[in-house]
Amino acid sequence: MGIVNIDDDLHEQVRRAIKVSCRSINAQAGYWIKIGMLCETNPTLSFNEIMKLELSSAGVSAQPVAMSEA
Repeated sequence: MGIVNIDDDLHEQVRRAIKVSCRSINAQAGYWIKIGMLCETNPTLSFNEIMKLELSSAGVSAQPVAMSEA
């Protein structure tokens, strides 16, 4: 494990994002790093496709939600 230096503006964006994601600063930065790496190594997949594959590999069965008509 080590220390990663990031730009102050990016650190501020991470700090703001943790309020929404309920993650620590380190967990949010790690999540973005992992997703960024997966996107770079799988450029033909969309974010949603990558997330579906990651959830599946973790044993999560994410079923689509049926939207009811209002």
